[in-house]
Amino acid sequence: MEGLDALFNPESVAVVGASSTPGKVGHDIFVNILKGGYKGTLYPVNPRAKSIASVRAYADIQDIPDSIELAIIILPPRLAEPAIKQAIEKGVKAIVIVSAGFKEVGGEGLEIEKRIVAMCREAGVRVVGPNCLGVINPNADVRLNASFSSRMPKAGNISFISQSGALCTAVLDFAADKEFGFSKFVSIGNKADVDELDLLRYFHADPETEVIMLYIEELQRGPEFIQAVKEITGGDRPTPVLAIKSGRTSAGAKAAASHTGSLAGSEAVYDALFTQSGIIRVESINELFDFGTAFAYKNESALGKMRRKVPLGNRLAIVTNAGGPGIVATDMTITSGLELATFSEETVDVLKSHLPETANFNNPVDVIGDAAQDRYENALWAVIRDEGVDGALVILTPQSMTNAIGTAEAIVRIAQRSHKPILCCFMGIIDVSAGVKYLQEHGVPVYRFPESAAKTFGALYRYSRWLNRQQLAPFPVKHDKEKARAIIAEAVEKGQTYMGEIGGTELLKCYGFNVLPTVLADSAEQAGTAAEEMGYPVVMKIVSPQIIHKSDAGGVMVGLNSREEAVEAFTTIVDNARKYSPDAEITGVLVQKLAPQGKEVILGMSRYPIFGPLIMFGFGGVFVEVFKDVAFRLAPLTRNGARNMVRSIRANKLLSGYRGAPKADIATIERMLVNLSDLVLDHPEIKELDINPLLVHPEGEGVTVADCRLILEEK
Repeated sequence: MEGLDALFNPESVAVVGASSTPGKVGHDIFVNILKGGYKGTLYPVNPRAKSIASVRAYADIQDIPDSIELAIIILPPRLAEPAIKQAIEKGVKAIVIVSAGFKEVGGEGLEIEKRIVAMCREAGVRVVGPNCLGVINPNADVRLNASFSSRMPKAGNISFISQSGALCTAVLDFAADKEFGFSKFVSIGNKADVDELDLLRYFHADPETEVIMLYIEELQRGPEFIQAVKEITGGDRPTPVLAIKSGRTSAGAKAAASHTGSLAGSEAVYDALFTQSGIIRVESINELFDFGTAFAYKNESALGKMRRKVPLGNRLAIVTNAGGPGIVATDMTITSGLELATFSEETVDVLKSHLPETANFNNPVDVIGDAAQDRYENALWAVIRDEGVDGALVILTPQSMTNAIGTAEAIVRIAQRSHKPILCCFMGIIDVSAGVKYLQEHGVPVYRFPESAAKTFGALYRYSRWLNRQQLAPFPVKHDKEKARAIIAEAVEKGQTYMGEIGGTELLKCYGFNVLPTVLADSAEQAGTAAEEMGYPVVMKIVSPQIIHKSDAGGVMVGLNSREEAVEAFTTIVDNARKYSPDAEITGVLVQKLAPQGKEVILGMSRYPIFGPLIMFGFGGVFVEVFKDVAFRLAPLTRNGARNMVRSIRANKLLSGYRGAPKADIATIERMLVNLSDLVLDHPEIKELDINPLLVHPEGEGVTVADCRLILEEK
């Protein structure tokens, strides 16, 4: 942490590549530090200048007579490398490389970046960048604006990490308009050394940071990121993390042999990563600030400690002086995963005693357009004390008799006395500005439109659920890893990259999956004999490395009840397959005992560089790619993660005993998801995998693998 502390709280800074020419980055960064009121000692380094902005310049960092903690490097790659070597010899603790032309352009720039990082790591010096905006710390004791943004933001309790320097300048401008403050602000560029996880850990330990905002283009860590951030967002001292990820519209799903591979993509990976680490994903910069304001909202507890205001449930009370905005807020409440609270009789009686007869005493409470501050105060105080209310949204539209500042004062008084979150929507700009400013000054989140407030409350509720989640004990497991390893090794040795039910079911059986009696027949007579021996009914399927989707080729026949039907089915299936794909290699026809009926789900896996195996669960059978009702999580998958996966799909209702149907064996699905995670972690040769369908029987009766396919690659 010491190296990172030197980035944000340095006692001395040298700007290497400072320029005397206004408009150049080297000039503007130096002047920004100077004019920002930096409390430490600042040194410009330029061999051709006597002074920069009236401050004596040094030809070399080693010529500076005092020690230097932070060096800002604004030099092209070839000059940056020797300058950084000199800075290390000078004893700097941290370096920010603002210049571009390194890894992002490849070639020599990439090689220089690698050498710089190796040199700095050997010396224990931390590096931000290259190709970044810089670092900012607005704290009154530091006042460091080591960036090429001329705007020093207000001091606040939210830290911001961005991979994009250009976005940072826009965010700073946006924040200034919203009177939004920051604790720390950093652009990380190429992430040659310091990355998001380093900074998340640092800001989590930072007493001045209450919320962390994150702009991500790509991450370079997978399972390690999830485990570390899970502790940051939901451990003993939780810090909320809000993230916006670029490129969401480009799902990046790849052409693949498995359903999982074709449905998954980079966005599925990031959604899974955020879900499993407790990060709240936001859709836009505006939403980032909306949520950030509310997550930073704290109140002093009875013990004198500041406590973050998150709702214990999703029951929202709305108090408004206009029906239309109240209806809009109600609609957004439902779509944000919230419920309108139902008031107790006592609360309704209190409301009736304070409000005019024309008011609405149920939720949303309409205090009528002529409401003065006392009417708002009485109504809000009544609903926020109701045990069936988890938080409140106060909507004010400016009428001629509206006292925006008085209403704001009343809201603040109640907010300071209640542990429940109260969000406000003061609609308008000029007429409500005094009230909005008062709310902002006292830390009460206020929004221009009810949709924003309702979505923000929904995000608070999601985070509350994350903080209060139950922890299930792990499943007891007993896998036959040695047999599974032998099955895979034999396939790889034969050059077999595709594995269907033959081999695939034996492999799954090693990890606790219930599989069906299966025989590969290479003649019609053999198929008939196999069917007779295993008992009817049976299902028969074509086996061919080139025919992945068997149903499309007419290569599946179900419910065969005699030897004659099995013999005839063999001929029909082979003929259909040859017509479908004349060049396909026909290995034979699989004869399999027909599974008992069950609801069809799919379990799958696709492996990704950096992130590892991505597990899929969803509504299965032939409709999986039509409805795409699936959920993704990164391995390793815990019992909690498996349960959340099952509950997150829309078809979960069909598994839970919908309209009197028997409840499916959900507990066994969860166990199989964890077993699948273990399988693909134990055996990295499995590149893709589908179990589709997995037939789920009534509660207590287990599940059965009806079909499977695996793609292997040698490791």
